[in-house]
Parts: sequence; C-alpha cells; structure tokens
Amino acid sequence: MPYDVPHAVSPSLWVLAWKRLLADRVAMVSLAIVAAFLLMMLLSGTGLIAKDWSREVGVNYAPPSFAGADAESAAPAPAAPAAGAPSSDASGEIPVVDPLADALAAIRGEAPKATSTEPSAAEGQSVDPLADVMADIKAKGTKADAVEARRSTLPFGGDKWGRDVLKKTIKGSETSIFVGLAAAVVATFLGTVFGAMSGYYGRWLDDIFNWFYSVFTSIPYLLLILAVAAVLQQKGTLTIILILGLTGWTGVFRLIRGEYLKHKGREYVQAADAIGASNVRRMFVHIFPNISHVVLVQLSILTVAFIKSEVILSFLGFGVPVDVVSWGSMLNEAQNELILGKWWQLAAAGTAMALLVTAFSLFTDALRDALDPKLK
Repeated sequence: MPYDVPHAVSPSLWVLAWKRLLADRVAMVSLAIVAAFLLMMLLSGTGLIAKDWSREVGVNYAPPSFAGADAESAAPAPAAPAAGAPSSDASGEIPVVDPLADALAAIRGEAPKATSTEPSAAEGQSVDPLADVMADIKAKGTKADAVEARRSTLPFGGDKWGRDVLKKTIKGSETSIFVGLAAAVVATFLGTVFGAMSGYYGRWLDDIFNWFYSVFTSIPYLLLILAVAAVLQQKGTLTIILILGLTGWTGVFRLIRGEYLKHKGREYVQAADAIGASNVRRMFVHIFPNISHVVLVQLSILTVAFIKSEVILSFLGFGVPVDVVSWGSMLNEAQNELILGKWWQLAAAGTAMALLVTAFSLFTDALRDALDPKLK
C-alpha cells in the first residue's frame, strides 16, 4: 500500500509580504493611521460625520477652547447717547421722528403741527413707512439669537464665518484623499496599459509611446498641471482628477515598460505562446501578476504625490470650487487669517495633511521592501 508523502507548499509572494509587514512596527502604525483617515473619509462621504460643516456655530474667528475666549469677541458696552440725540423712553425704544412731517403737512394744506421732539399719540405715530418692517426684522433676529447663540470658542477654533475648523478639516480630508486616490488610479491604469503595450509589442508602437513620454516629461510637472488647469478653466473635483491622472502616468509607464521588456522573453511566456495563448492573455494573465507589486507600489506613491498636488492647486486657486472644502482651500483661507493672528485653521489643515502624507510615505516604503522578491 503506497504511503502518502507530505509535500511542502511554498508560500506566495503576498503571504511573504504580509509577514514582513507584520514584523515591521513602523509599517503597521503607518497602516493604522492611513486606515483611520480612509475610514474618516468614508464616514464623511456618507454624511455620518461633519455633515453640518458649513453651519455657523461660533463667532467670527472663534479661538480654540484650550486657548480661551478672545477678549475682542466680547460685545462692547452700550455707549451713552450723544448730546442732542433723541432719548429713549422707559421701554428702551427710541421714538421714530420724521423730519419732513411739517413740510409734508404744508404741502397738503394742513395746519402745522406743534414743534416737539416726540410725536404725540393724538397726532399719529405712523410717520416712518419702514418702521413696521424693521420692527418685524428686529423681532425675528432677536428670536433667532435666543434660539441659537453663537459660541465664543470652538474645540479647534472657527474660521471667519464662525464654522468649526475641526469639521472643515474632516470634510476637507474627504475631498483631498478622494482626489488623490482617484487620480492615482487613473494615472496607474494609463501608465500600466501604455507600458504593457509599448514593452510587449515594441517596434513602431514603442516609438509612439516613447515620443508621448518624452513630450510629457520635457515640461516641468507643476507647470504642466497648471497649464492644463488654466486651459480647462473649469473648477471641480472631476476636473482635478482628470488633470492629475492624465499628466501623471509617465513614471508608471517607464517602470512597466521595462518590466514587460524583461519578462516577455522568459520561459513561462514562451510556454504560454507555445500552447496558443493570445497576446492579451500573455500580457495581462501571465506577465501582469508577476509585476503587480510594482503597480501597487506606484499606486501608493502617486496617491501621496496627488494629495500634495491637489493642495497646491487649491491653494493657488485652480482647485476645488468655492462651495467645496479641501485642505488646499483651507490653507488658502489661512494665509489671510495669519495677518490677523488667527493660526488655528492653518495648524489644523497642515497637521492633518502632514500626518497622512508622512504615514502614507512610510507605509509605501515598507510595502516596497516587503514586495521585493530579492528580500527573504
């Protein structure tokens, strides 16, 4: 009776990479921070948090709670009435006096009224046609202030409209992270497809893609995206994604082209050709899984780069529209607030962006090392 001989199964590249990531404490902490930001983006996008970010809940430039209320935001005491000004009655209301009452009475042929600083009840008090409207507006404003009084401090401060900076930062992360991820997916997809076709087929197709690559890389990247943004002249999240995605594929193209040039002559690709596999199947079923780690690393690198690019575009006024908040638009507002000594919006947006970019960069470096087949 034959014996069952146990055979060892070699772990895959992804299993080995995950084990290396688990052993790297910096990578796991960075992954936890990135996951927290992604979760915050999803909760903000679904409206579970920071839904009322545009609500004016505090006074103008409300300072952070840990800094205490600003003395300038306190309401000044009512000043004493100037000499010759009409005095208020016991109820605190200033009587309405029409300086043209005598002239209108003379035109109508009525007897001139007795000179008095206050109109009597017998002569009629309806001398201002807007008195009732203004009284109604004032009464509504008083009721609104009684229902919702603006706070003098907020947890992380308020902007010039009294909106909570903490909620704006959370809502801004939704825009910045989504733009970075979506633009990175577009650029990685284009670079992978172009690089695969150029490296696999070669000849005249390779010459055409290399010519496009040379044109795009001959222009400084920041000037290129600013030029495209100025030509489009249409602000919006989709516009920024297209600008960054259509101009950022060159780095991925160069790496993927080199990988396909290296892999297309190997034995497993020639064996696939011998059994009748088509060119598309050889490109994306046989070769692509062996270079997918390069694509994943480039996707992570581009996400970080595009988050910073979105911040720069919004800061320069080429980014998101006015009704959309992002970290770049917050930094754009903060440059004017610094003149007044209001630093909390700059600190909130800058700290959030620096924390995410640093964590994402450290995780990308650890991921690149973990996916390197030469490391064991």
